[in-house]
Amino acid sequence: QVQLVESGGGLVQAGGSLRLSCAASGRTFNRNTIAWFRQAPGKEREFVAAIGWSGSSTYYADSAKGRFTISRDRAENTVYLQMNSLKPEDTAVYYCAAGATYWVVATTTNEYQYWGQGTQVTVSS
Repeated sequence: QVQLVESGGGLVQAGGSLRLSCAASGRTFNRNTIAWFRQAPGKEREFVAAIGWSGSSTYYADSAKGRFTISRDRAENTVYLQMNSLKPEDTAVYYCAAGATYWVVATTTNEYQYWGQGTQVTVSS
């Protein structure tokens, strides 16, 4: 069992930055592929970025490449999403999710078994 808690969301102006955190507990967290997804009002939840257990394997959605960076601190059982050059279209509830206990490029929600409650990110123009 893995429990996930997101934090770090808020209101920021376009061009600004935020760092989201996903704090986890559970025996296998450090072995899981961890991802960030987001869901805007009226839209489906979409993949943003994923990271493997070692932290050296990462994968990004095209919308995140060059602006967002996913990382993990294994000692702190925490995964981060650094978001720079934010745009109004980045406004959404951001969720972290834990999936397979090995590195895999998984971009759909049904490939992840554990989810946090989400944190709101609002980017004003």
